[in-house]
Amino acid sequence: MSKLSRAVVRMPLALLLAIAVAVSLGGCGSSSNGSTQPVEVSTGAGAETGEEGPDEKSEEAAETEKNRELLSELEAKRREEAAEEQAKKTEKAALAKAKKREEKADKEAKKHEAEADAKLKQREAAAKAKEAKEAKEREEAKKREAQQKQEAERKKIEAERAATTQTVPQQQVTTAPSETG
Repeated sequence: MSKLSRAVVRMPLALLLAIAVAVSLGGCGSSSNGSTQPVEVSTGAGAETGEEGPDEKSEEAAETEKNRELLSELEAKRREEAAEEQAKKTEKAALAKAKKREEKADKEAKKHEAEADAKLKQREAAAKAKEAKEAKEREEAKKREAQQKQEAERKKIEAERAATTQTVPQQQVTTAPSETG
């Protein structure tokens, strides 16, 4: 509580107390001749001023007590309102903080999702590249195999031609000595 608000609360209380003391002293107070002699308060039943004095004091005490109660109620109400206001501020701050955390979590989730998508695309691209490479290697293997078959076929044909050309002269050579002999 600030000094100013304490002063504002205590001022009326001090004023009420001063008024109550002044009234109580004024009612029991001075005589008409202006002497400063103390006045005795009698508690006897016959004195008229004695009966009014305690009634006034009890009324003033009751009024002072009532004023104190009102003042405490006002102060309690002000404290309660301040507490409610502080609670609202705290709640608002908590909601703002929670909202920021939620937004941050959303951003992180989107970031992770984007990274996962990028990795997936990268894997798919790598798989397609690998598949294309394998297809190319298979195609090259088929071409080599076809060339090897053609080469083998050509060599077979050449070998057959060579074998037929070599067998024909041997037959002529082998027949010739038998004719002579």
